[in-house]
Amino acid sequence: MPRVTIVETGLVSPERRARFGTYPQMFTRMIGTADPSAACEVVSIVTGEKLPDPASLDAILITGSPAGVYNEIDWIAPLEAFVRAAYDRRVPMVGVCFGHQLIAQALGGTVRKSEKGWGIGRHVYRLAPDNRLIDGEAIAIACSHQDQVITPPASARTFMSSAFTPHAGLLYANGTTLSVQPHPEFELGYALALCDLHQDHAPEAVIATARASLAEPLEHARLGSAITRFLTKRAAE
Repeated sequence: MPRVTIVETGLVSPERRARFGTYPQMFTRMIGTADPSAACEVVSIVTGEKLPDPASLDAILITGSPAGVYNEIDWIAPLEAFVRAAYDRRVPMVGVCFGHQLIAQALGGTVRKSEKGWGIGRHVYRLAPDNRLIDGEAIAIACSHQDQVITPPASARTFMSSAFTPHAGLLYANGTTLSVQPHPEFELGYALALCDLHQDHAPEAVIATARASLAEPLEHARLGSAITRFLTKRAAE
């Protein structure tokens, strides 16, 4: 049975947690929908839990977070070391949003706040034709971020991109590491709730555009299934 260790790096507010669950719970639902045989366990580094030895793990998923990977937070350096160890051991590993940025930074990339400002709502990303992960030319996923991977590590190639987020999805040379900027774990209600959350610090026009965009279909299941296959393929083999 595939076992995915979810590293919790951010907390959902109590009000939204009561409605939508924690980030690990969102990912557990996403993974369980794609592969009911998969089991998930949680390591909450953001609340002080210690990271395990990556060599003992079947697969790793690093969640999103309100934090920036460049912030002076005591658990970021240990998490970067954990990522490098998992990468060297070729443990299947996926990062989403903060996790995407953290993996890139840990492996030599550059992350910072984008001058483009907030990305919120439904964004459409181009898919590289040879990505071998997701069929089709494009995919629509909800996002919520200001920070971006500006320069990917030399070991990564971009397989998802948009004008707003040129490096929205990265696939790494070791063949077992993948990361994405948008959030396939978000349900529509949570993506809409984030529009409310950002009202005080994102321009009104950005919020209005984000709300309107979420009236169009989201393709979270496509990306969620691809991530789940990526994480559980080795166990299945």
